[in-house]
Amino acid sequence: MTQVARVTLISDHRQHKKDFAVAAETLASRMPLIVMEARKAAATMMAGLHGRRKAGQGGNFWQYRPFMAGEAPGRIDWRRSARYDAHYYVRENEWETAHTIYLFIDNSASMQFISDLAQASKIERALVLGLALADCLVRAGERVALIDLVPATAASDVIDRFADALVHKPKDTHAAWPTSPLPERAEAVLISDCLMSLPEIEASLDRITALGARGHLVRIADPVELRFPFSGDVELASLESRATRSIGDADAWRATYLATMAKHCDAITRKTAEKGWSFSTHDTGQPASLALLSLMSRIIMR
Repeated sequence: MTQVARVTLISDHRQHKKDFAVAAETLASRMPLIVMEARKAAATMMAGLHGRRKAGQGGNFWQYRPFMAGEAPGRIDWRRSARYDAHYYVRENEWETAHTIYLFIDNSASMQFISDLAQASKIERALVLGLALADCLVRAGERVALIDLVPATAASDVIDRFADALVHKPKDTHAAWPTSPLPERAEAVLISDCLMSLPEIEASLDRITALGARGHLVRIADPVELRFPFSGDVELASLESRATRSIGDADAWRATYLATMAKHCDAITRKTAEKGWSFSTHDTGQPASLALLSLMSRIIMR
């Protein structure tokens, strides 16, 4: 089975390990800026009401149907009925109902990675995307939970609540994906770099969806991870262990690396499709708003 290493280009392994450890410990100091960026991203979204494409209570017109015996006369739409001599019609609105979306943001050590080609580290981009998404969903009338940290809420200060919970979350360099099944008909959003072995990813998705939960997996990737734009002799180092690997000529190794990553992502695509999930990749060299718009569109259209 293909294994995908979590790596960074280094000149001094110990110094970079120290830098990433410091970055993980100073997340709290960066959180106010992350919250500001999340609010800005959310402000660009006009989520509107989350229609369910079904007749019921709500503000959006759904359809006209014939009036049925036994219904209250007050339900008749007299303007539409006046067009016909023999029939009365009822105006039905689209059914809009809040449901809960369960959010998970991976904070494993590999998520601290940032290259010169990126606008932000993977963890910062994941936080901005997750917090902004939570705010947009609450504005749209949904309830959002932060898995294992914050229960479902529709509070207007959801960004602040989630940010506080994430800051005080125990620092775990090997943070696992959720291990418990989500409720039936629940919808999940998992934000991660997906740099786990495929069996781990498959097992996690099987557990999460055991009761029928559906969802969306968003892969956060640095431009370096997507393109491997290195030349010359290169040494790679794991962010989660002391392992290093000299690969020699990076130009010669690039094709092997890209093929390995493509195989990994293709396998994830097949697994998520099997579960009825969506799977997408967000490049941290691109604005967070692009990923937010795409994700909101998929959730609204479900």
